[in-house]
Amino acid sequence: MVALSFDTGASLTAWVTMPDAIVAESAARAGFDSVTLDMQHGAHDPVSVMRAIGSVVMAGKPAVVRVPVGDFAMASRALDMGAAAIIAPMINSAADAEALVAATKYPPVGERSWGATRAIQLKRTDAASYLASANGETVVFAMIETVAALDALDAILAVPGLDAVFIGPSDLSIALANGASVDPMRADNQAAATRVREAAQRLGKRVGIFALTGAQAKLYRSQGYDFIAVGADTAYFALGAGAMLAEARAD
Repeated sequence: MVALSFDTGASLTAWVTMPDAIVAESAARAGFDSVTLDMQHGAHDPVSVMRAIGSVVMAGKPAVVRVPVGDFAMASRALDMGAAAIIAPMINSAADAEALVAATKYPPVGERSWGATRAIQLKRTDAASYLASANGETVVFAMIETVAALDALDAILAVPGLDAVFIGPSDLSIALANGASVDPMRADNQAAATRVREAAQRLGKRVGIFALTGAQAKLYRSQGYDFIAVGADTAYFALGAGAMLAEARAD
């Protein structure tokens, strides 16, 4: 396990939906600060996550896992597999956040069950040392992406053991428009994201957000976000292939 670091400013994470460890490893070696494996909308399952975490860590980068909605058991398993952080979607209440913390933090903070054999291997440590450091080193993000989450924001942020929030700007924009449009950069959506970021940072919580493009990621860096997902593996492939083909076909 390699821990997430925020020592040099915003941490830029790759977003990997393809369930092959070599894709995750390639992203880790491409210069990103971490690699996020997406189980919610990507094709990852527990086995692909286990394999990809190992490949990412062996490449010297921390692995992050976005678990399926409400799957706090998978959040605990991903940490056991060596993930440095968990992103949990659709956290809409303090009760949701409390259940997330219970699954991802050891007592006295939570109720995470012991079984971190793979994480201990990847960290090259022993059981006692892992237990002593795990609560402080693993980062738990609650996704804020609904009107209910905005309404419960203060209560969610107040949950002990919750380290961070991660804004899902596309879902949030759909919620704020009552299903009429999806536009992460829409003014009302950006204002809501700013409200979340400022509230979290007042309480010393880390704040993440998804950027569809490099330009959006640059904007979010300037605004002070701590953790920024930059596009996704499908976009990396399309952009790289498109640029190479355009060059090859140029007259």
